[in-house]
Amino acid sequence: MATSQRLGYRLDWFVILVVAVFVVLVSRLGYLQIVQGQYYERLAEGNRLRLLPIMAPRGIIMDRNGVPLVSNRPGFTVSIVPPNGRKISGDVVEKLAGIIGLTPAELHNRISKHQGTYEPIRIKTDIGPELVTRIEERRHELPGVIIEVQPVRNYVFKELAAHVFGYVSEINADELAKMKNQGYKAGDIVGKYGLEKVFDKELRGVDGGSRMEVDVSGRPVQLLGKTEPQPGYNIILTIDYRIQKAAEEAVEEQLHYLQTQTKFVNAKAASVVVMNPMTGEILAMVSRPAFDPNKFAVGLSEKDWKQLNENPFHPMENKAIAGQYPPGSTFKVVTGTAALELGKTTPEEKILDTGRHWIIPKGNAAGEALGWIDFREALSKSDNVYFYEMGNRLGIDNLEKYARMFGLGALTGIGLPGEMDGLVANRKYKEKMYGEDWYLSETFDAAIGQGFQLATPLQIAVVYSEIANGGQRLRPQLVKKIVSATGSVVKIFEPEVLGQLQISPGTLNLIRDSLRDVAREGGTAAYEFRAFPLTIAGKTGTSENPHGQDHGWFVAYAPFEEPRVVVSVLVEQGGFGSTAAAPIARKILETVFNISRPGTDGPKVYRKGTFL
Repeated sequence: MATSQRLGYRLDWFVILVVAVFVVLVSRLGYLQIVQGQYYERLAEGNRLRLLPIMAPRGIIMDRNGVPLVSNRPGFTVSIVPPNGRKISGDVVEKLAGIIGLTPAELHNRISKHQGTYEPIRIKTDIGPELVTRIEERRHELPGVIIEVQPVRNYVFKELAAHVFGYVSEINADELAKMKNQGYKAGDIVGKYGLEKVFDKELRGVDGGSRMEVDVSGRPVQLLGKTEPQPGYNIILTIDYRIQKAAEEAVEEQLHYLQTQTKFVNAKAASVVVMNPMTGEILAMVSRPAFDPNKFAVGLSEKDWKQLNENPFHPMENKAIAGQYPPGSTFKVVTGTAALELGKTTPEEKILDTGRHWIIPKGNAAGEALGWIDFREALSKSDNVYFYEMGNRLGIDNLEKYARMFGLGALTGIGLPGEMDGLVANRKYKEKMYGEDWYLSETFDAAIGQGFQLATPLQIAVVYSEIANGGQRLRPQLVKKIVSATGSVVKIFEPEVLGQLQISPGTLNLIRDSLRDVAREGGTAAYEFRAFPLTIAGKTGTSENPHGQDHGWFVAYAPFEEPRVVVSVLVEQGGFGSTAAAPIARKILETVFNISRPGTDGPKVYRKGTFL
């Protein structure tokens, strides 16, 4: 009896224990199914379904006449879809790396940058059909590896206007940290330089996506739905492709000539700005040496980057806005304006040029002496002694005041990344940098655009635009308007006046007449523009270079009677502006105004260009 009681007692406790466990399990199951049911349903759905993003094509960049300069083309991209809740298999990484020509370490590094994401990790962009075939043939060995068709940025004419457009590439960690709250995400393609960077938000569009069912390895099984991407806005530039192409070709031809036919073997860099002085529109902008932005769009190789980075002539620098050079004799219009406006000389006064100044023994090139000369002859023949004397009478403070009135020493406002503001020679700068007083000899140098004076080719274009248009300083602009993919106008960029020269009409007209004489008989550019069918105004300049041979400047506007274009040319280590830079300007003006040389396409004629 006692034994039966003990067995019954134990059985009772066992039943109670079983019932308790059952109650706990049922309660837990009920909790998971009823209370947490929706939560786990969402998790399961998330593991089964993926939204595979479809990259939006960036907006097209066109010239002022609608010629596409930057577009998109379809390209195959190899990507990896991360498996659900697991790291990507090392075996998959090793096999894929061998196929696409990367080391496993390089591939692991790329994957690690996107750790924790459920979106496809783009491994290599714009792969060829051979690689696509090899990956497809081994698809069963590469779970999670997919081939996507994505838009690839296409710079239609390669290096043409590369510094204006810039380039695109995958967003990096620092950029993502700054831009994540603006809707950017890992893997996005963003503008890194030039207009691609400035207008990235307008150009990038809105990505679409495909709703896919995936298996346990994350491999797509079937398409459940699709949202089409929205293309970015298109940008219409002020650039004229015809003028841009002519400017690029003229620079290439002249640099080749200087390197092979003259002593200027290091003339390997140059810059051109072509600007409408009445609107501020940039019609062409060239910087040499250049680069091919297409290489950045598909992933720049280490070899290509090393080649660009180690080039001593800095192909990644936009010399039109970032190259800072002594302006040389192109600065003499500033000195002359100050002297005339402040009554330090008159148009009729003649000064004796003996080849050297009588206070400080600084003189003309090769000791040339022009005798008694007035202002107009001094500017057209670029006489140093005359302008040394103007600097002597003005003093450095007045020179600084008028240089800043013309806009020198400040950004032009073009808005491109990397623009430099140059330098206006002044007492404070020397005292701050060197802790020394200012000397008269330095005023002499400043008066002819040497010494501490520095300017960019764009700044010089702006200065001569002010002279050409009657004294208005206009903001240089590269974009005319932004339009949607359907053609509706999103934004129009109107000319913008930033300042006005406070000088008399008499002074301005004398400066203009003197610049016109530069291209006439006796002027420093007379040889290059002999028999030119269009009257131009211009100025040559030679810029001293402590690191090599002198730089050559030439700046001009035309037609003289009705200015519609300013051309600013700088050739590094090219020597005299009349022989290094003026030939480039002439070829550009011939294109702008449809002028043919004898023996080429017919007689010389002048017809207005499409931008006028």
